Amino acid sequence: MKADRMLEMERYILQKGAATMEELRDRFDISMNTVRRDVAQLLKRGMVEKVYGGVCARKNEQTIPPYEVRRRGSEEAKAAIGKCAASLVHDGDIIFIDSGTTTLHMIDHLADKRDLTIITNNLEAINRALPHANITIFALPGQVRRKTRSFTGDDAVNYLRRFNIRIAFMASTGLSPHGVTNSSPLEYEIKRCAVASAEQRVLLIAHAKFGVTGLMTFAQLKDFNMLITDMTPSAEDQAWVKRSGTQLIVADHG
Repeated sequence: MKADRMLEMERYILQKGAATMEELRDRFDISMNTVRRDVAQLLKRGMVEKVYGGVCARKNEQTIPPYEVRRRGSEEAKAAIGKCAASLVHDGDIIFIDSGTTTLHMIDHLADKRDLTIITNNLEAINRALPHANITIFALPGQVRRKTRSFTGDDAVNYLRRFNIRIAFMASTGLSPHGVTNSSPLEYEIKRCAVASAEQRVLLIAHAKFGVTGLMTFAQLKDFNMLITDMTPSAEDQAWVKRSGTQLIVADHG
């Protein structure tokens, strides 16, 4: 459907930072006329802008894809990653679940865990966990940011420091040799605090985000015990992941 294609196209442009018209044509297997019409509609939404030969993400620090764009993108990949991540959780665990749409997919696979405690700033994860009586939820305080459906602010960071976290399950805008990055300055300190506070750290990231660099680097790959993705990375990417000492896990889509 056109609406779904345009959401995916917007997500693709915002994630990569820029794309040529020819690239969009080939990526979405549509005619150049259709590309032009779709891009014209995307320009009206205000998240992308026209440049010579293509389009790019609008240049400001708040350029983050709308939540619905991110939630509906790569659903199969995110579901596989979330299920794999949930298998690492044990009864009685205390875990942190980061904001984002990939970490959200863990929740439905935690229903059989006993005495599980989740600490999170992810509003959608809180809502999804509410029906499960076995899960104790600690929600970080702060202002709700609608674009990311998350709680942010200094109060959230100070509250998070109180907890002894066994595993932090972290999301990211991008992963490259520059580090593990995110696009929201408002969530930067929360992510850094979660990584610093946890006994173990697991990065959940779809293969499309390899080689992508976001606005701010909140950690290095070597800071993570495991990296879970949905497809086997290229030989080059596997090489620098191996050098980091982080265990690479490719989620089963079955």
